[in-house]
Amino acid sequence: MSDFDVDLFVIGGGSGGVRAARIAAGHGARVMLAEEDRMGGTCVIRGCVPKKLLVYASRFAADFEDAAGYGWSVPKAAFDWPTLIKNKDAEIARLEGIYRTNLTRAGVEIVDSRAVIEDAHTVRVLKTGARIRARVILVATGGRVVKVPAVPGIEHAITSNEAFHLERLPERIAVVGGGYIAVEFAGIFAGLGVETTQIHRGEKLLRGFDEDLRDALGEAYARRGIRLCLECGLTSIEKVGGELLITLTDGRELRVDQVMIATGRMPNTERLGLEEAGVALASNGAIVVDAMSRTNVPSIYAVGDVTDRVNLTPVAIREGHAFADTVFGNSPGSVDHNVIPTAVFSTPEIGTVGLGEADARQRYGNVRIFRSSFRAMKATLSGREDRVLMKIVVDGDTDRVLGVHILGDGAGEMIQLVGIAVTMGATKADFDRTMAVHPTAAEELVTMRTPVA
Repeated sequence: MSDFDVDLFVIGGGSGGVRAARIAAGHGARVMLAEEDRMGGTCVIRGCVPKKLLVYASRFAADFEDAAGYGWSVPKAAFDWPTLIKNKDAEIARLEGIYRTNLTRAGVEIVDSRAVIEDAHTVRVLKTGARIRARVILVATGGRVVKVPAVPGIEHAITSNEAFHLERLPERIAVVGGGYIAVEFAGIFAGLGVETTQIHRGEKLLRGFDEDLRDALGEAYARRGIRLCLECGLTSIEKVGGELLITLTDGRELRVDQVMIATGRMPNTERLGLEEAGVALASNGAIVVDAMSRTNVPSIYAVGDVTDRVNLTPVAIREGHAFADTVFGNSPGSVDHNVIPTAVFSTPEIGTVGLGEADARQRYGNVRIFRSSFRAMKATLSGREDRVLMKIVVDGDTDRVLGVHILGDGAGEMIQLVGIAVTMGATKADFDRTMAVHPTAAEELVTMRTPVA
């Protein structure tokens, strides 16, 4: 008889944990999963999914305006924030139900409680006090938002968590931060008609992205009326009557209705018992793992944002799947974190895969750059000034495509497909001999012939 109650105990019901639990159960493992909040994790409940719904909502105003150039007479549109939030909440509830149903069908036992690790094989369920003995423990607790810097009055600010549940849409908002979340919410609020200011301590938005993308996004946001306060930060927030008075590091003062802090996330490892179990943590609290997602304690693994490798939902899912196949499916494998397509759902949106120009030049001696900037065909009749940017980074010695970067409508969809080619090691010659689909914006990817640098 086994000394363990289960083969696998998963702490965390987000994308990575759910995938790991389902695949392990499919391999015949006895699996228990504990989640203290709603099933689905950050992505489904308070991240990618509800955010993308809000992005869709924010783009309709421009669509209504553009319709006039195509002969449509559209009555003055009216937007109702509570309706959007109600419908968003209904969709999130539906998705959470699907997550639960799929786990149950796979044979996973769900525990609606916080769980903490007591030793290498023991997990305690806080709601009941039960101690579960597990052959393997997987930590998939994701990340959590942090309000930094901790300036006076920071308690008056919201984060992306609260932004999804505001009772009313503010008339004026300041978004603090320059990464994915800050950029996307600034675009959402601006699209919904909110007077939006984005405050970022860097000289450009989206640190780590290709410089041409960063420049083009900054220009596009300025054209949309988003006030960019770059190379400055927040020093204080003061509640004055029914508004907030914020002071910036350059001495300026702004009056807004809401301040949203989107300056970062931290691995969600507090009070999980990891230190007591001897699990090694990085300085920021991330769980240190090897290529197979194993910690220094052989029976404890971790996947997803809690490891702070590449903090993206599809990466967590792939890591969870690889873990389950390795440990329970007799099919060892690790995840390649080097070439990962990703999208930023700004408006215009960004799709990117592989190396940016600066990184490519650091790693390779001979780099060729192909770049094109143009107005999309749709904009020719609408009169909109937004431009599409496409850029291909190529190794000049081998002709291999090192990176592709797109800004414009549909960039996220395009980069998923381009990512296949880049992952396979496609060359610029492969792109060149691919027949163009005309008329599309994407055809530019296979018709650029002359390097610009």
